[in-house]
Amino acid sequence: MDTKQTVVSAPGKVLVAGGYLVLDSDNEGVVVSTDARFYTVIKNKGAATEFLDAGRDIVIRSPQFLDGRWEYSFKEQQGANWQLEACSQENRNPYVESTLRYTLGLISRMTSREDFDKSLQGGLEITIVGSNDFYSQREELRLRSLPLTSEALRSLPPFCSTHTLIRNVHKTGLGSSAALITSLVAALLVHFRVVDLKNDDSQQSNRQLVHNIAQFCHCYAQGKVGSGFDVSSAVWGTHVYRRFSSAILEEAMSDENPLDLSRLLEVVDPKQHRWDNEVHRLELPTNFILMLADIDAGSNTPSMVGKVLKWRKANPEEASRKWAQLGSLNSAVHQLIRQLAQQQLAHPDAYHKITATCSTRKASEWNTVGAEDEVSNGILSQLCTLTSTFNSIRQHLRELSDLCGVPIEPESQTRLLDACMEVPGVVMAGVPGAGGFDAIFCIALSDSVQSEVFRVWQDWKEMSVSPLLTEKSTLGVNVEEHVEGLEDAIKAASLARL
Repeated sequence: MDTKQTVVSAPGKVLVAGGYLVLDSDNEGVVVSTDARFYTVIKNKGAATEFLDAGRDIVIRSPQFLDGRWEYSFKEQQGANWQLEACSQENRNPYVESTLRYTLGLISRMTSREDFDKSLQGGLEITIVGSNDFYSQREELRLRSLPLTSEALRSLPPFCSTHTLIRNVHKTGLGSSAALITSLVAALLVHFRVVDLKNDDSQQSNRQLVHNIAQFCHCYAQGKVGSGFDVSSAVWGTHVYRRFSSAILEEAMSDENPLDLSRLLEVVDPKQHRWDNEVHRLELPTNFILMLADIDAGSNTPSMVGKVLKWRKANPEEASRKWAQLGSLNSAVHQLIRQLAQQQLAHPDAYHKITATCSTRKASEWNTVGAEDEVSNGILSQLCTLTSTFNSIRQHLRELSDLCGVPIEPESQTRLLDACMEVPGVVMAGVPGAGGFDAIFCIALSDSVQSEVFRVWQDWKEMSVSPLLTEKSTLGVNVEEHVEGLEDAIKAASLARL
């Protein structure tokens, strides 16, 4: 490795409860971060290197893609302003480019001229890679003549090539763009010494700054203000989320291009207290195993959210009832998860005995389990209620599918999810986020239950089910010291010639 280097990562996410409702600040969502992460590596390479020519101050590489290289010039303009210019008009990446432009522009306003020049001296070489689970590994497995199994996926090296262009990549729905942008924003802020994510005393305000800038960059790149739970999870980890008011960013995004950095700085500055998003940390019980699968059953409908919102606007009374029902159920899921995690800590013996018994029986049979005492009976009751509550959420989402004419939980997914629920020890199974054909998740009570679910997926004939290896995590954005396989990825990026 070379002189100064900054490595920052941010996780992917799974919205297990709150699909569609998280678009409103009146509702909450349960978002679980994963151990699949995006990593941004920033290095100062000095004035003369084999990679950086004069006037080409920043090189960004993403070696997992055939077209993963972008070069930029970052130059001082009149009035001590800085301007980012793409060195090529071909192969533009709006997510990387807008994040780089506005994060560096904001940093130039938050640091002294001397410190900014020092951190930018000689230019930057940036490498961005994502864990394998962010992208379908079907092609990699095919090239290696390996089956579509969890064992085969575990044999793959980290940060595999996708063997395709970025625009053609098959994503798995873990929130790759939000994790990428959050890791890049945080890495730039750390590299230029604007934030210190290792200092516990300052993490709250530092993370809030990362969050605010990343939310803006993500919304700007997408051209709209989204719900923001994916960026929030990338920053804070697993939590119960209530969104920010869209007006916070809509005004800033309405400015002429390029945006007024002074106004934008006021918007993202945590000290201005403009942001009203809520983050309530949440931990799943330790033996709740999050399982995810990528489904190859045709493309999801891009306009699903738009169609649901159109139906809601046209049917306000019926939609209000449905939203209230789902909102109440989502809140119950959040509370039950929190209560079970507390039970595990307060009564570990009773908790583990009950869950061990439940891991050998179908969820539909748990209400027949005998409990020895009041504490055990309370744990069992909470576990049964969690399963029945989530089943009710699925039922309401199927009804919403019929009402809106969109496949939130398509019939093919229903059959697969029901088969998962027939496996003893599965707590819940569903379609994450906005739903559709692309992915499912399960929560299992033990490693043996997880193996049985993998077997169901492997033997499923109706559609191709590819397991993901990612697991739950509580960790949000993080400064890294050592990441397995990352140095090899950086070397591959450095050797790439496009």
